[in-house]
Amino acid sequence: MKVNKIDHICIAVKNLAEARKMWEPIMGKSKPDDEYIDEPEKIKVARYWVGEVGFELMESTTPDGDVAKFIEKNGEGMMIISFNVDNTRNAVEELKDKGYPFIPDKRGEVARPFRDCEFAFIHPKKVNGVLLELIDYKWEELKK
Repeated sequence: MKVNKIDHICIAVKNLAEARKMWEPIMGKSKPDDEYIDEPEKIKVARYWVGEVGFELMESTTPDGDVAKFIEKNGEGMMIISFNVDNTRNAVEELKDKGYPFIPDKRGEVARPFRDCEFAFIHPKKVNGVLLELIDYKWEELKK
């Protein structure tokens, strides 16, 4: 498996609007480069590009969402580091063969859909307490 780059870093926040007020002046931005709600993951996201790396602020859309649970347990802060790979499913199979545990979604699937790609989470217990994501999004819009 080859990691192409750090794809994005996610910060779990209680209040996205308040977090934006804090972070946007630091990044010299007046708004996110990409905003979306991911219903299956129960998150509202503001993404900013720092070079070719995404910096995401994530707020849970429900009290039982993973971001809300993370904040309840750990407080606000860095939740995910994401590595960009050529093919998420191939990377998952290769790492499963090496003993890496993955976190399935509520359907029991390890590879989860997002836009025109898939992503998967390696369980933090295997990688020094870090929730590590693998994603194969191509980010063609950055190449224009």
